Amino acid sequence: MNMRARMLVSLLIALPIVAATHKVAKPKAPPLTAEQRATQGQMKAMSLRDKVAQLVIVNANGDVYSTKSPDYEKYRHWVADLHVGGIIINNASQNGLVRNAEPHALTVFLNQMQKQAKTPLLVASDFERAASMRVTGGTRFPHSMAFGAANDLAATKFEGLTAAREARALGIQWIFAPVADVNNNPQNPIINLRSYGEDPAQVSRHVAAFIDGAHSDPDNRVLVTAKHFPGHGDTDVDSHLGLPRLEVSRERLDAMELKPFQAAIAHGVDSIMTAHMAVPALDPSGMPATVSHNVLTALLRDELKFKGLIVTDSMAMQGLTMLFDSGEGSVRSIVAGADVLLMPPDPDKAIRAVVGAVEDGRISRQRLEQSVARVLAAKLALGLSNKKKLVNLDTISDVLDSPQAAEKAQAVADHAVTLIRNDRDVLPLASSSRPCLIVITELRISQFGQRTMQEFRRRAPNGRTVAVDTGLPLAALEATAGDMTACSAIVAASFASVSADLKDVRPMLINLSKGPAPLVLLPFENPYLLTTLPNATAFLTTFSSSLPSEIAAVKALFGEIPITGHTPVSIPGFAQLGDGMQLPARTR
Repeated sequence: MNMRARMLVSLLIALPIVAATHKVAKPKAPPLTAEQRATQGQMKAMSLRDKVAQLVIVNANGDVYSTKSPDYEKYRHWVADLHVGGIIINNASQNGLVRNAEPHALTVFLNQMQKQAKTPLLVASDFERAASMRVTGGTRFPHSMAFGAANDLAATKFEGLTAAREARALGIQWIFAPVADVNNNPQNPIINLRSYGEDPAQVSRHVAAFIDGAHSDPDNRVLVTAKHFPGHGDTDVDSHLGLPRLEVSRERLDAMELKPFQAAIAHGVDSIMTAHMAVPALDPSGMPATVSHNVLTALLRDELKFKGLIVTDSMAMQGLTMLFDSGEGSVRSIVAGADVLLMPPDPDKAIRAVVGAVEDGRISRQRLEQSVARVLAAKLALGLSNKKKLVNLDTISDVLDSPQAAEKAQAVADHAVTLIRNDRDVLPLASSSRPCLIVITELRISQFGQRTMQEFRRRAPNGRTVAVDTGLPLAALEATAGDMTACSAIVAASFASVSADLKDVRPMLINLSKGPAPLVLLPFENPYLLTTLPNATAFLTTFSSSLPSEIAAVKALFGEIPITGHTPVSIPGFAQLGDGMQLPARTR
């Protein structure tokens, strides 16, 4: 071997030695933020059981109880003994009717619970229509579909801002709104008016506007939630009562259901709520999305890049409980990728089950601590600390009783009124004539319609008003309605829901439509009602049953306001998306 060859061999032998002594240094992890350091400090001080408990949100109705009562002891146990992470405020039921919380009593209750809490509680509520959805008082905004009919994004943004301010005044920091479901199924019994409409682009714009509004006041920071992932709008089963299935392709999901959630993520939504529904295109096993790794982790986390909190829908709903008990459902939800367990029927059992799953290795410590860190970081970002967790009761009324907000809510309701049919130019009604009003309610929601009757009587002193409910047989309905042959027009104002049984109401209205007086159909709860009563002379709808919508409807009937709404949903056989007859206000 010549000298040159020997040198080459020596060089090749030396190269690995040189390379080994010059390893590429791994990039250093970025330094922890103050918030991350605080979160880690909190977690180090927690037992495994306390960490799991931080992922549980328990249910309350906001009443104040004697400290000697079983109800108070139940909440004290959940907060002081179990160390649950938070509370959700829901409606109470009284004599078959839904009852909202009284705002000052609610805040007294929350202050009591916060004083008991070792770690500040995260308090949530479904403020889809701001505080008025769950609390007496507050701005009575119309349903989301009315915002779609008015198509005023500035108004939607204002509603988000108002919802945030009202929430923080009450001691609530987490809003379970906006609804990001695209309601393209007329038979949907649970979403309906809660959706902005059936056009995914329009729904996306309103979802983004609500989020932007809720995040616009740094002094009233709240968590905002898009729901119900991956999209509950094209279903005909109420997930409170069963397990809906969405039998569509992945391509359809991308084009329809997922669009508003993508918009929500792009606008910084803080959390996303899961739906108890099966979507075979995403998970062929048929498991509910709430317990599906394919839906929550593979799609929402990995594909859509969502970094915030994933919260389950109520775990007391039959869409989940028909398959799993409180413990197994909780474990499967965490395994799937959920961070927060909402309203497990048995919080003690849920916590025990998840602790056991961590100890057995079914849930890794790393997976658990990812969720705990997200919950604790959210509390810190909201400014929740043991020194800043109580609420001043003296400021509540100033925030909830805002004349400016009430005026804006009424304006949305006015602009949302939509006219689909007006044969014989029956509208507007003449106050000097003898119009008659029939208010139709379901017994369980019979508090609705009272304002409609008051406003109608004030404008038509020569007219008649009667109220009936859907539970009456046909003979009783017709006897209650009485003889209406002398009416100049008959307005049938329906507060019956999409799922209401109209087997006797429908023939009564069909008989009235055959009489000499024109029949004006005015649904507040079911904008698709025309499909069951096609012979109505006129069809006017509000896309909401809120108080401002009742007032707006009567003003529109008598020509006091222009009718300018455009339907955000199609009515099969009668109206396409965006239809709406424009009618000017009557000149005085």
